[in-house]
Amino acid sequence: MTEKLINSKPNGVVALILIELALVLGIFIFVIGAGSENIFGIIIGLLLILISVLAHAGLKVVKPQEALVLTLFGNYTGTIKEPGFYFVNPFSIAVNPAIHTRLGQSGDVSTKSPFSGMKSSNGNDVNIEIGKKQISLKVMTLSNSRQKINDCLGNPVEIGIAVTWRVVDTAKAVFNVDNYKEYLSLQCDSALRNIVRIYPYDVSPNVDTTGDGQADEGSLRGSSEIVAKRIREEIQSRVEDAGLEILEARITYLAYAPEIAAVMLQRQQASAIIDARKMIVDGAVGMVEMALERLNEGELVELDEERKAAMVSNLLVVLCGNHDAQPIVNTGSLY
Repeated sequence: MTEKLINSKPNGVVALILIELALVLGIFIFVIGAGSENIFGIIIGLLLILISVLAHAGLKVVKPQEALVLTLFGNYTGTIKEPGFYFVNPFSIAVNPAIHTRLGQSGDVSTKSPFSGMKSSNGNDVNIEIGKKQISLKVMTLSNSRQKINDCLGNPVEIGIAVTWRVVDTAKAVFNVDNYKEYLSLQCDSALRNIVRIYPYDVSPNVDTTGDGQADEGSLRGSSEIVAKRIREEIQSRVEDAGLEILEARITYLAYAPEIAAVMLQRQQASAIIDARKMIVDGAVGMVEMALERLNEGELVELDEERKAAMVSNLLVVLCGNHDAQPIVNTGSLY
C-alpha cells in the first residue's frame, strides 16, 4: 500500500460557514412552508436541514505532527498530514487500528468520556475512553517489559530496552499490519532475543559475536553501544513493511537472572581477587628485584644466596600480605 497525500488547503472555516447558512436557510424554509402548508417548501427545508447535519461529519481538525488516514466505502482515499481545519467527504471514515492499544509508552493518550463517572448496575465505575482517530507522527518511546533470555553461554539474563520510533508511512502502518503498535512491541521482543543470544554477559574466550569466525571481546555488559545498534538495525528490518522508523534502541536494564545471580557474583568476585593478586605479586617481585640491584650497585653489603633467599622471602611476605607487617628485631644470628 502506497501513501497518498491529500495536499488540499484547509477549507474547514468556509465549509462550516456554508453549512451553518444552509442549516439556517433550511429551518427558515421549513417554518415558512409549514406556516403556509406548502409541502414542497417543507420537503426542501427538511432536505437542507438533513444535508447540513450530515455535512458536519466532514469537518476534521488535524493538529501539528498528526495525520488523518481516510477511507471511503472501504477504499483508501488519502492521508492528510498538514495541520489545519478541513472539510472532507462526510461519508469518509478516519482509520486508526491502534486507537485503543495501550502499551505504557509515550503517545498513548486518551480522552475521558463525559459518561466516565457513571455507575454500572452492580455499582462499579464505568470508565469509557475516547481514542484519537488521528495517527501521531511524533517521536515516541516504547519501553517493553524485561525479558529473561539465555546468552550465548546458556546463562539466563534479564534485559530491558527502550525503543524510540515514529510513523513515517501512514498507509503501511494502517493497512499492512493489523495493529502497528502491537506489531512493533512483538518485533522488539523477537529482535532482542535474537541479538542477546549472540553475546555472553561478560567477556568470554573463544566466543565469536561478529560472525567473522574469530573470537572477540564482545559482551552484553562491555559492548552496550554495539549491541544497541544491532538491536535497532534488527528491529528496523522487521518493521519496514509497517511504515515505522526506528530512531534509537537503548538497553535500560541488564542483570543476571535471580536464580544464578548469587553464583555469578561470587565468580566475578573471585576473578577480581585473582586479578588483584596478580598485580600485587608482579609489583612485589619488581620491588624485590630493585632492592637487590640497589644493594649490589652500592656494595653496601655482601649477601650470599641463602641470605638473598631469606631477604626475598621476607619482602614478599610483607608486600603480598593482607595485614601490615609487625617489626621484629633479631638479636641472634641468622645461622
